[in-house]
Amino acid sequence: MPPRRKKSRFGRFVFYALAILLVYLYLDESQMLERSLPEVVQLEPPPPVTGLHPHVEQQKRELIARTERLGIKILITDGHRSVEEQDALYRQGRSEEGQIVTHVRGGGSFHNYGLAIDFALRTPDGQVLWDLEYDGNGNGVSDWMEVVAIAKELGFSWGGDWEGFKDYPHLQMDFGYSIAELQRGKRPPDTPQ
Repeated sequence: MPPRRKKSRFGRFVFYALAILLVYLYLDESQMLERSLPEVVQLEPPPPVTGLHPHVEQQKRELIARTERLGIKILITDGHRSVEEQDALYRQGRSEEGQIVTHVRGGGSFHNYGLAIDFALRTPDGQVLWDLEYDGNGNGVSDWMEVVAIAKELGFSWGGDWEGFKDYPHLQMDFGYSIAELQRGKRPPDTPQ
């Protein structure tokens, strides 16, 4: 077995001196960093969304008026939806009876921010249809697709254009905001540019 080396006092002194110097530099730097950071202001969370965005509401009314001029009656089946209502829809077809109608939980839908509507067709005798082929005005074009075309002209995007899960009754205006931005409290202005 090789003999043990004795640590010199000088080596220990250098080690401890370097350790103290590093601690001092670290503390001094963190204090300087703390002094240089601006004061963080805690902003109040935005008020909860309780209805459709004013521009979405206006364009919804225009959609109804323009489709009626073509002889197509639509019913807006959904607009703003609370987080609790969204969670209840999410449970449908999973832990509760019914068919799966959404793949997002509360807070993950543009409905939760008043930026989306869902529609259905209404027949002259009052029936409500989700029929993409129905031609109630008899012009040889699907009423559903006529509604979608008008909605797109008004600035809505259509859930039927989505990759993967298609949401044919869904129309939304995101104003360039992602769900993540909306969840962090960003909101589109009441009057879009």
